[in-house]
Amino acid sequence: MRLLFLGDIVGRSGREAVLAGLPRWRDELKLDLVVVNAENASHGFGLSPQIARDLLEGGVDAITLGNHAWDRRDLIGQIDQFSQIARPLNYPVGTPGRGSCVINISRERKVLVVNVMGRIFMDPLDDPFRAVEQLLSQHRLGVTVQAIIIDVHAETTSEKMGFGHFFDGRASLVVGTHTHIPTADHRILPKGTAYQTDAGMCGDYDSIIGMEKGNALRRLLKKVPTERFQPAMGTATVSGLMVETDDKTGLALKVCPFRQGGDLSPYLPNF
Repeated sequence: MRLLFLGDIVGRSGREAVLAGLPRWRDELKLDLVVVNAENASHGFGLSPQIARDLLEGGVDAITLGNHAWDRRDLIGQIDQFSQIARPLNYPVGTPGRGSCVINISRERKVLVVNVMGRIFMDPLDDPFRAVEQLLSQHRLGVTVQAIIIDVHAETTSEKMGFGHFFDGRASLVVGTHTHIPTADHRILPKGTAYQTDAGMCGDYDSIIGMEKGNALRRLLKKVPTERFQPAMGTATVSGLMVETDDKTGLALKVCPFRQGGDLSPYLPNF
């Protein structure tokens, strides 16, 4: 199976770049599944129901979120209508939405998409390791589902790397999001799980993590409150990674970065 995961979509620039490129990439790369993190898709903060629909109708198969999940209040009352959106699994019991979703690729192929949020320098949520371990006790890789993708929305590299090693051999891909900067450590771990500490963002990299530089620099230099950050509107780079999995085991066979457009050097998978 050929899977594409794209990092945090930031604002209109990121949305438009993803939607413009997806039809071509799906065809050229023969993609079976596309997953995007869209917690910053609505003007840099949260995800509106309409933008969720636009992404799903535009070629995205599943959407993950993170700490900005509820920045758009209108999603709170409507998220249960979206079977293809996963908010952090380790939110408290009773939180709207679901922490995972199963995407049917075909009659014989299903993919489990999981979203979880780290706890170091983040909101004090339930234990993400135990939450995912409990979920995976109900979904066996290569048996009940043919691939498992875990989006670890976390601040620290150590927590994300810990997730990769702890679930090595039990997931097809463990990938980090949240920092908006792609890391250079994509690889297949010893037991067969593809891993990257952060997929980066789909947004304008002539910015400070996707936001216009002016207000961000004023906060950094003067330590005073500023107006709300605004997403940078220059040409976006679409950043993520692509994985090819074994049809029998669900483990990774190949992994490589995916970068197209904007300021970063392009990288298109050649498998």
